[in-house]
This record gives sequence, structure tokens and C-alpha cells, in this order.
Amino acid sequence: MDVAASSFDLGSPEATASSERSQLDTLLSSIRACRACAREFSHEPRPVIQVTSETRLLICGQAPGRRAHESGLPFDDPSGDRLREWLGLDRDTFYADSRIGVVPMAFCVPGTNPKGGDYPPPPRCSAFWRRSLLACLPRVELTLMVGSCAQQWALQHTSGRSMTATVAAWRDYGPAVIPLPHPSWRSTVWLRRNPWFENELVPHLHTRVAAMLGNAATPL
Repeated sequence: MDVAASSFDLGSPEATASSERSQLDTLLSSIRACRACAREFSHEPRPVIQVTSETRLLICGQAPGRRAHESGLPFDDPSGDRLREWLGLDRDTFYADSRIGVVPMAFCVPGTNPKGGDYPPPPRCSAFWRRSLLACLPRVELTLMVGSCAQQWALQHTSGRSMTATVAAWRDYGPAVIPLPHPSWRSTVWLRRNPWFENELVPHLHTRVAAMLGNAATPL
């Protein structure tokens, strides 16, 4: 028997972890090379995704914005700053900690609607990639469904009649899933009208993230 093979049991945790990383790396390479929507965009597709086989906290939003498209970093804008406040995380930790993953419903910026805001994420993206990608993330303990698009896909018939109703019922989806509003500037009025979010859900989220990531997160 080959000495290297005998010292690396194919059924060992190390072998399992190596296989998981390999499968995920292969899938991520395919995602980053994807150009399925290129003909529908006025810009060059640039899939933006942040995930590793060690991901424990998974953030599922709508689609990258323009700044994320330019930098290649998810939530690289004021909405990301607000999201990090909700999580009790600083910017450096958010991007450097391999236990934090960001997998939006669509990986490329869909473009700006002349009537305002971005276009919704093309459903083709999640149909192509989402289930196989999530299957490669066995260590995820908490998934944050950010915005109505992510909530409708993940929660389906159990989601509320509106984003507000779904987020208000956040206790019903735990402990593995927490629905959140989108943290963009458009949510500022919503936050004023729904003070329970920052009074009840955000402290709970701080505690969960702090317990999961240890010193990387700061509880309220």
C-alpha cells in the first residue's frame, strides 16, 4: 500500500474536509466563469460571492450593487455598513473571517432600472447554482435571508404576505434561519415605523453571531 494513502484515511475527518473544499472550489470556479446572462446585461458579468467550506454564518441577499460589482466585495457600500451594525461585526472581520459567507440570489449586478433602484435578480442564477452550492456548505448554522427575494425563495409558502410580516415572525423560523429587511437607505423609514426590529431582533442577532464567532463579534 502507498505510504501516503495509508496515512490519509479516506474516511477520516481530514479527508472529508479536503473533499468538501475540492468540490466547493470546483463549483466556485464554475460560478465565477458563468456568463449565462451576458446577453441581457449592458455590462460585463462579474459574479460576486464570498464563501468557504468553513462558513457557519450565511448571508443571503438579493444581488450585488454597483459598488460590489466594481470592488468584487459583497455589501461594499452603506447598506453593508448597516448590515454589519446589525451583526455586531466590523468591516475587516466581515471580509476576513472564513466562517462568514455571502451568497446572494444572483451573483452579478443586474443593472439599474431607469425608474429607480436595481433590477430584480434574474431567476436563472439561483436555478443554475443555488441548490448545488448550498449542498457544499455543511457547516452553516445560521442563514440570514435578507430581503423579500431571498425570503420567498427559501421560505416559500411559509413566508408572510409581505416582507414586514415575514420579518415580524422571525421567531417562527429559528433557530437556523432569520429573515431580515434589506439594509439599504430605503429601509430607513421602515426602521422608524418598526422599532421592534432594532429593539428585539437586532439584540438577538448580536447574541447569536457573538456566540457563533466568539471574539469576532460584539454582543449588545
